[in-house]
Amino acid sequence: MTKADLIEEVSRVVEMTRKESEVIVEAIFDSIVRSLRSNDKIEIRGFGSFRTRQRQPRIGRNPKTGARVEVPAKKIPYFKPSKELKDVVNSSGAPVPAPALAPAVPEQVPNP
Repeated sequence: MTKADLIEEVSRVVEMTRKESEVIVEAIFDSIVRSLRSNDKIEIRGFGSFRTRQRQPRIGRNPKTGARVEVPAKKIPYFKPSKELKDVVNSSGAPVPAPALAPAVPEQVPNP
């Protein structure tokens, strides 16, 4: 799924225009990036968590020439899926429930 596919899916499910859906998706991505830049952890229950990990500086090699290259220390984004997401992905053919758009209204059961 691409970002454009995700925008289309949000547009279809929420019944908004594509432009409005694009704003929503961009806002979510921007919020995640801003949080990761400030070393905050993002936890989405039932989906997973995003955080950064620190990589130490190291000596690498240029694969073409074999020359040694210093690779500086850096932060990398890391995603850890939740147990629920792992279970859904690994389940055999069980459909993923569609998101609820409105609170469920209990059915009226007629009195006998």
